[in-house]
Amino acid sequence: MEEKLEVLYRYFGYSSFRRGQEELIDAQLWGRDAFGIMPTGGGKSLCYQIPALMLEGITLVVSPLISLMKDQVSALKNMGIPGAFVNSSLTQNQIRLVLQNIRLGVYKIIYVAPERLLTQGFLEAIADQNISLVAVDEAHCISQWGQDFRPGYLRIVDFLSLLPKRPVVSAFTATATYEVRKDIKEILRLREPLEIITGYDRPNLRFEVLKPKKKADALLELLAQRKGKSGIIYCSTRKDVEKVCEILRGRKLPATRYHAGLSDQERHENQEDFVYDRSRIMVATNAFGMGIDKSNVGFVIHYNMPQSLEAYYQEAGRAGRDGEPADCILLYSKSDILTAKFLIEQSGENDALTEEERQEVRKKDLIRLKSMISYCNSSHCLRAHILEYFGEQHPEACGNCSSCSSVMEEVDMTEQAKMILSGIYRIHDRLGYWVGASLVAQSLHGSKNQRIMELGLNRLSTYGIMKDVRRSQIRDLIEELERQGYLVTDPTHGAVKLTGEAREVLFQDKQVKRLVQAVQKQEEKKEENRAVQDSEALLEGLKELRIQIARRENMPLYIIFSNATLQEMARKAPVTVEELLRVSGVGKYKAERYGEAFLNLIRKHRQSS
Repeated sequence: MEEKLEVLYRYFGYSSFRRGQEELIDAQLWGRDAFGIMPTGGGKSLCYQIPALMLEGITLVVSPLISLMKDQVSALKNMGIPGAFVNSSLTQNQIRLVLQNIRLGVYKIIYVAPERLLTQGFLEAIADQNISLVAVDEAHCISQWGQDFRPGYLRIVDFLSLLPKRPVVSAFTATATYEVRKDIKEILRLREPLEIITGYDRPNLRFEVLKPKKKADALLELLAQRKGKSGIIYCSTRKDVEKVCEILRGRKLPATRYHAGLSDQERHENQEDFVYDRSRIMVATNAFGMGIDKSNVGFVIHYNMPQSLEAYYQEAGRAGRDGEPADCILLYSKSDILTAKFLIEQSGENDALTEEERQEVRKKDLIRLKSMISYCNSSHCLRAHILEYFGEQHPEACGNCSSCSSVMEEVDMTEQAKMILSGIYRIHDRLGYWVGASLVAQSLHGSKNQRIMELGLNRLSTYGIMKDVRRSQIRDLIEELERQGYLVTDPTHGAVKLTGEAREVLFQDKQVKRLVQAVQKQEEKKEENRAVQDSEALLEGLKELRIQIARRENMPLYIIFSNATLQEMARKAPVTVEELLRVSGVGKYKAERYGEAFLNLIRKHRQSS
């Protein structure tokens, strides 16, 4: 038998193995199951291809990736290795020819989609063949905790049980949390596998999260800074793919598109244009990229937030496979959360799952989404956030992400924390159940919407207590409190609950602080300045109205309202009589006599601002 290094060099042109490859290869050659977790571009395929070439008999590679199967088999044939694939892209005549050749023992390596394993034709074709190795690629698909769960993967173990002799079984994936790794080993029934995690870190990748007001403008600026580079722009929906691609083409940028709504022919042509650099920019949904071996991707920009950190890291990891520095940039907005939740609700409708199983999958999807949102709002090292999620040791700062390259400042948010936690406590005390963050923010801000009134939340002492804070900022603060462990969100119903730690803030005067980027702090200062300017503009209007009334009634200005009263009125901006009566210096008489005129002015001002 040839030595593995000879096989490596003769067929693949490498003179040495990468980290973890040799150990995994040896385990399979010695008849031991193997489990490899290696980052994108880490050389997973060699870990089963070399044993396949050295062992007697046939190796089956179970994969969900049609494009990868085609590319891998083409590469094998170019090296003189007989290989084939069986999946839905083949016609019935092509499948019959492949199955006939399997019976004749023509192939050394066969790639097969999991859904094809238990079909009668495939089982009959391999019945008399010596299957020496079954390699499960993208093994995270077997777990309901995995971001790409595929029910067909659950049939792999049934297929193995039908073989006359159990072959060596190996599993490989790029991204797997502890729960997913546990599922893979248990569901596949791996027998004391050699498990190697070569590490998730990709030091050449720089991670960045931006929160632009206008994503399209931010995207164009990012592309202008990366002129001449090849990259992928991921969008959550087909609609966004079409919109973004049209914008780029309108700017004469070499962009193409990829999503499931296009014909097979157009997807193939567009993919080829990208792979061969005829179109340097690919705008795509997550349907693109799995199994695409393009090494010179200089950037991956996510126009929308993905549904999980697994999905994000897998997609972002398509950048920099050549080892050169590359950028992974996420353009985040709150609306991305709604899109992600919608897509989660829509997913799995066509899968062969019971309703109970679908609900369990969605519950886990929502838990993963929560981790993704936390990443987008993190003020700490982004690389550390990712590595910690996958259970890997890491330094506190990497020096190569947007958080690490920003100047951070610690600010006190204790008073705001008390207001929020107290508001949540009082809502629960009144209703007897917890509610979502949106309703909490509306109550604290003093919203007049119908739901608030129906529930009587406007009668709580905490109602409107954060009226001077924008509702979006209240939501940000709620998310920060959750990150720090004072709140927890129910993954099924989305209700925000107090934790035991919240009592320390409410009743023991524990301080709550948060890190903000200096730039962010400047932006918050700008927001404060804008609020002051807005208040001053309203104050001038109130003073002018007071002059008009005073002239009409022929009385001194202070008799109408004092300056101090007008200043408080401008700051609180009441829009109802009840709110106006809370302004110092406004009694019932004056409210009845002058209230409507001042309230009308405030309402018009708020509508125009």
